[in-house]
Amino acid sequence: MAEPITVEDPDDPRLHDYTGLTDVELRRRREPAEGLFIAEGEKVIRRAGEAGYAMRSMLLSAKWIDAMRDVIDRATAPVYVVDPALAEKVTGYHVHRGALASMQRKPLPSADELLRTARRVVIMESVNDHTNIGAIFRSAAALGMDAVLLSPDCADPLYRRSVKVSMGAVFSVPYGRVETWPRGLDAVRGAGFTVLALTPDARARSLDEVAPHRMDRVALMLGAEGEGLSGRALDAADTWVRIPMSHGVDSLNVGAAAAVAFYAVATGRPEA
Repeated sequence: MAEPITVEDPDDPRLHDYTGLTDVELRRRREPAEGLFIAEGEKVIRRAGEAGYAMRSMLLSAKWIDAMRDVIDRATAPVYVVDPALAEKVTGYHVHRGALASMQRKPLPSADELLRTARRVVIMESVNDHTNIGAIFRSAAALGMDAVLLSPDCADPLYRRSVKVSMGAVFSVPYGRVETWPRGLDAVRGAGFTVLALTPDARARSLDEVAPHRMDRVALMLGAEGEGLSGRALDAADTWVRIPMSHGVDSLNVGAAAAVAFYAVATGRPEA
């Protein structure tokens, strides 16, 4: 059982994991290199623990001790209690959810491992917006996608903003990275998947027409907001697919488009 430790110095080295949380470039470099990520809020901290991530430490304000008492009682890592003003000095923002935890990362499975047992796979190319990453993972978990594959330049799903937006769903869907892009898509096809590229291009076939829910193994590929999939990724796909649009709208935000497409992959269009 961890006994809460009160910390009053923002420069205390024990708070190192939580420094500069608003400095995106710093955290992008530090977190994977140091093997950690930050879980924010009671629900996300609990879900990270339930998913098997080991806690390095916890940082919370005094009023959250009772709410997190069962987590504290099970913790073998140190629990630091700080004044909200001090937490803001350390992290760089007002921690309105009151609780943060530094968690230990786990080794990522290889693409081959994920493809072995999956039937419905999400592939993301160059998606670098952490909000979009989190939203896509949340929809993937909710709508029954089995795994996520990321191009080498995709953002980190365990970055604090991604984890927060996903409400911890990044812990529910296994993911890995495709080491070579787009050549690595050959392994996806070799594992028996039909690779569908989601694009608003007029030459793409409607999802209704393609009926991916009837396919045995489907990999749905999504591109970054604005630019969409690269020409190389589109060339590597088996089929281009699109979501039919009305009222002159040409496309949806990638997070919204992903949710619609995942539903079509999982169940198809509902009957009228």
